Amino acid sequence: MSTTMPEQFADLEPLADWSLPTMAERSARRSASSMEDLQDFYDAMLPRLEEILAYLSGLPTSDQNPENQNLLDLTKSLAEVSPAVELFFEPTVSYGYDVHRFSADPE
Repeated sequence: MSTTMPEQFADLEPLADWSLPTMAERSARRSASSMEDLQDFYDAMLPRLEEILAYLSGLPTSDQNPENQNLLDLTKSLAEVSPAVELFFEPTVSYGYDVHRFSADPE
């Protein structure tokens, strides 16, 4: 798997292990992470979110560039992590649905 990002987002490459292609992988990563790791990822991504979304929204939906896909998947991981950081203050929801039982259709 490539870990490169578009040139203007090269500083996010250390976070590339969060660039996961499926919701199931992103959910599993969130639930297996510590709150410190989730917070660090969130803190690194959130200040760049507006710039990332502006960049991605300018691409055609048919774009197959792996660097752009990595950035999109990284951004999807932020969406997966945000509720844990902003609302639940834990990687999973206590007494909630076991994320390991969830089966998502391929993206």
